Amino acid sequence: MITLALIGLLGGLITGVSPCVLPMLPIIFFAGTNNTAAKPARKTVADGDVLVEEVELGKPARDWRPLKIIAGIIVSFSVFTLAGSVILSALGLPDDFLRWGGLTILTLVGLGLIFPALGHWIEKPFYRLPKINRNNNGAFVLGLGLGTLYVPCAGPVLAAITVAGATGNVGWRTVVLTVSFAFGAALPLLIFASAGSRISQRVKAYRDHARGFRVGGGIVMILLAIALAFNITDVIQRSLPSYTSGLEKKVAENKTVQGALAPAIGVGGEELAKCTPGVAELASCGAAPEFRGTQKWFNTPGGQPATLAGLKGKVVLVDFWAYSCINCQRATPHLLAWDKAYKSLGLQIVGIHSPEFAFEKSAGNVQSAISKEKIGYPVGQDNNLATWTAYRNQYWPAKYLVDAEGTVRSIKFGEGDYGQTENQIRELLKAANPNVQLPSPVDGTVQADSIGAEGTTPETYLGYSRSTNLNGTGKLTPNKTVAFGLNATQPDDTFSLGGSWAVGTQSVTSSKGSQARLNFQAAKVFHVLSGDGTVTVSIPGEPDKIVKVSGTPNAYQLVDKPAQERKTMTLTYSAGVSAFTFSFG
Repeated sequence: MITLALIGLLGGLITGVSPCVLPMLPIIFFAGTNNTAAKPARKTVADGDVLVEEVELGKPARDWRPLKIIAGIIVSFSVFTLAGSVILSALGLPDDFLRWGGLTILTLVGLGLIFPALGHWIEKPFYRLPKINRNNNGAFVLGLGLGTLYVPCAGPVLAAITVAGATGNVGWRTVVLTVSFAFGAALPLLIFASAGSRISQRVKAYRDHARGFRVGGGIVMILLAIALAFNITDVIQRSLPSYTSGLEKKVAENKTVQGALAPAIGVGGEELAKCTPGVAELASCGAAPEFRGTQKWFNTPGGQPATLAGLKGKVVLVDFWAYSCINCQRATPHLLAWDKAYKSLGLQIVGIHSPEFAFEKSAGNVQSAISKEKIGYPVGQDNNLATWTAYRNQYWPAKYLVDAEGTVRSIKFGEGDYGQTENQIRELLKAANPNVQLPSPVDGTVQADSIGAEGTTPETYLGYSRSTNLNGTGKLTPNKTVAFGLNATQPDDTFSLGGSWAVGTQSVTSSKGSQARLNFQAAKVFHVLSGDGTVTVSIPGEPDKIVKVSGTPNAYQLVDKPAQERKTMTLTYSAGVSAFTFSFG
């Protein structure tokens, strides 16, 4: 638990000094100032025959307002990050209710600073609460409101928290991670709130002009509320370099962090950490967790669930995949080849379909993908990621190799190293049956492109919830139609949008004339699209290419070159086309 808390704290601290917190700093500074200037103590004493009034400046009383504000932010951010969707759904409230509630609180506090009578009226409901200093009335509530406006930059820790909240797998580990992350992210804010408090108490110029400073602070708060409402602050954030990205990457790639963030659920889950993903040597990593929480099974007798207990004696390859994931699609030919070559010799492949996107939860869509790829081995739907979390999985695709005794012996995240995985399959088949006659390895006969090869642009998500690499004018605002602007020169490995797009959590949907500009390093480019329409691909020096889009989401190939090239393409979409991801090979 200590390790998890330290990782959350470190992730929060990195976030707390990143560019995404800049809009919060002036708000926190002025929120930390005392609304009431400290009054000096006075007493009258006799000096001979003359009465003299003495003024005792004394030490300012301790101001708890900054701590109460930050405590409110920590509580609000933690609760609504983990359970916001559930709370809003239970109350029948719209998804953006919390954000607008926070903006309303911020505006009212700003007005209260400008008009003291209004401020007292706003704070009046809190006068009856016990043990609340009148000078700090509403500070905690203000923090609660600010917590709904605090949108920290996504990093590995926040990603783990968000996935847990989205899937409903919120246990003590997630709570510890969330609270420690919120505390770390709030510490830099506490410095600014405390600075505002100390200045309001100790700086003579502030005390002499307290009224003017409070009015100025109120105006700043209202202006920032307007800027946040219309996403004006994003212009400043985009103009600054992401000076914390390198540190975030080091944290994400750290093995200790990866192990701690892996959602261990179920018996034996912790032992899976004994396996180092991708190594050639077989290990012993505990009993393989049973398949659980599935909704439907394909390619099994009568649609009955497959079980590891029922497969005892066979070598089992558990493959986690999602049908629109291009990386998974490129791995499938290798799985089909192994199934054909080794099934009769004791190998059983079991596909666990764990969706990345909501549309992948459709049993009909999964069945169509199974038929299209000609998959004959059992596939279970893991819509709630129950089996995914039991295996501590973190990637699409991922392969867990289980021996005939039911022990996990190898883990492989991502694509590649197919020859190595096949050698491990053959070794386990031989161990299970020393007399088995194995055919020649089939790896060299499989033709499949490698997506995510070294040096290529990373996979890019366009929707709000997992947006990556967006670099242009306009901000992704969920459930709204937003006007974007293309970059004249697109930075490496980024994209920008042009025209109006309807922003969803997992995709963006075009209107007439919508465009995207993508800079990439790759030999092959794939685009997951759905709807009915066309996408025109324009690359300088090459003829335009028109891609016809029809039906449910699927991967469409935009570029197919013999070698990697650095290019910029401009895509023009007809109305009604939904775009999900770009993948590169």
